[in-house]
Amino acid sequence: MKPGRFITFEGIDGAGKSSHLDAMAAWARERGHDVVLTREPGGTALAERLRELVLHAPMDALTEALLVFAARRDHLVQLIEPALARGSLVLCDRFTDASFAYQGGGRGFSLEVLGRLEDWVQQGRQPDLTLWFDLPAATAAQRRGAVRAPDRFEAQDLAFFERVSAGYAQRASAAPERFARLHAQGERPAVWAEIQDVMRTLAWW
Repeated sequence: MKPGRFITFEGIDGAGKSSHLDAMAAWARERGHDVVLTREPGGTALAERLRELVLHAPMDALTEALLVFAARRDHLVQLIEPALARGSLVLCDRFTDASFAYQGGGRGFSLEVLGRLEDWVQQGRQPDLTLWFDLPAATAAQRRGAVRAPDRFEAQDLAFFERVSAGYAQRASAAPERFARLHAQGERPAVWAEIQDVMRTLAWW
């Protein structure tokens, strides 16, 4: 049985990461992988209920962080870990790097507390690969405004998203062996070509 692999897609809202999930899933299935597509917050019935609260209900930064990690714990126990145990390729739209970027960078919440929650909830589980869709905050804002009404994160100002971007950069610098930085300002085919180049360097296929 092929070993299970865990790939996360990260970046600020509007970076275009979500549009590549289906393409990656199709590409992997063509190569014989059983693929599980999921997202955070979300992925299970309980986590999806918590997602609605996180995206739409007013709350302080600590409450927000606790709800995100509660959703993550259920997601890991109910979906991610079982999928990896049976050898599936798990493709997840956001994971813990988003918590450090949004709650830590954007909200200015304690990185020390986030680190403790990460340890408690994940018990050492980290993605095998994180595709970071790096995009200037101003460009991402233009993209978001053109496609949808904002949730409580997307409605934040440009300075918030600049802090989020800095949070992602900090996480990437701390784990360079896991992160692959993509130039998300390019056209979709160019970004997809970058992703394919990253995947071809791995011995998973």
